[in-house]
Amino acid sequence: MVNVRGRHYLTGEVYDFHLADGLIQTITSPVTDADVLGGEDCWVVPGLIDIQVNGYLGHDFCSGEITVDDVIAVADRLAAAGVTSFCPTVATNSAAAMESSLQTIALACERSKLARERILAVHLEGPYISSEDGPRGAHPLEYVRDPDWGEFTQFQKAAGGRIGLVTVAPELPDALDFIYKARKAGVVVAIGHHAATREQINAAVFAGATLSTHLGNGAHKRMFRHQNYIWEQMANDALMASVIVDGHHLPPTVVRCFYRAKGPGRLILISDVIAPAGLPPGRYQFMGLDVEAQEDGCVQLSGTPYLAGSTLKLYEAIGNVMRFAGASISGAVRMATENPARLLGVDRHRGSLRVGARADLALLRCSPDRCELVLTVAGGVVCYSASDEVPI
Repeated sequence: MVNVRGRHYLTGEVYDFHLADGLIQTITSPVTDADVLGGEDCWVVPGLIDIQVNGYLGHDFCSGEITVDDVIAVADRLAAAGVTSFCPTVATNSAAAMESSLQTIALACERSKLARERILAVHLEGPYISSEDGPRGAHPLEYVRDPDWGEFTQFQKAAGGRIGLVTVAPELPDALDFIYKARKAGVVVAIGHHAATREQINAAVFAGATLSTHLGNGAHKRMFRHQNYIWEQMANDALMASVIVDGHHLPPTVVRCFYRAKGPGRLILISDVIAPAGLPPGRYQFMGLDVEAQEDGCVQLSGTPYLAGSTLKLYEAIGNVMRFAGASISGAVRMATENPARLLGVDRHRGSLRVGARADLALLRCSPDRCELVLTVAGGVVCYSASDEVPI
């Protein structure tokens, strides 16, 4: 049994959380002589859920060359970001490369209990996105294509049915039919990397889209000041929005506006980390492109000002959204736990602190300037401790 003590993120009250058999068994008032981890200076939060992980520690889900061991390593090491559940994200590439990545992820889930428990679903980001510069982002133009339900069913077969989230541009030919079929098949649909009009966005929502992928990014550098797809998605209450709050992708004032428009119930914090995340600053390859990870955490296409993913740790995003937008700790944590769990339909098992829930949690120390990770527990087992010289 593992006992954890800290302030409940929803109430601020100090409790002891008793974990055994992979579940939260009891939540009680503190017992003075109890053998506990944490303390009254810590906040206890559900294990964080990251729905956009392109890679980590040199392992690239988008390359088509990832191995089973790579997948397991990412699932394990994301605990150092407070993440206990995630969506490996396979982005735009050739059909062969995407199928290879999907097959490997599926195989890792079959062979590894750790991967199986921590991977909630696969996020397919592309290839059905805009080919325009700006909305396309860092996705390679040569592999961008129109929605193809037949190809998608092949991808889903390669993934062993694990694709649970797909990002698509709603203005493309047959996109609305694709969105409808995906939702009917139980796949969550996001709109992203697009240049859709108000009418196309509304039609996508009517067809079943429920999320805007990294709102404010994957967009034109310049657009009409009033009639544009960012305002339209902000104003559409049927769309949740994922956001990359690293201080590079979105200015603090934009984060504040998104927060005021969507509220803490319709925003999802994501990292959008890529393979160089967790490695020293330097030049690396991502999606066949040269990228440069800088000291301040910014990742850019080499020699350009254009962003290409991030190195953000998800617990850092909690502190950032509190600082940028004035969110409470309960609201900020909700964006990285309850909201993604609800989006993916796993909220009965993840993203909350309640008796009987899976024993995934993290301990944070938060100040007005930042949040620091103290401990991560997944399935009732301590899998990361900041006090260790080497993370578990």
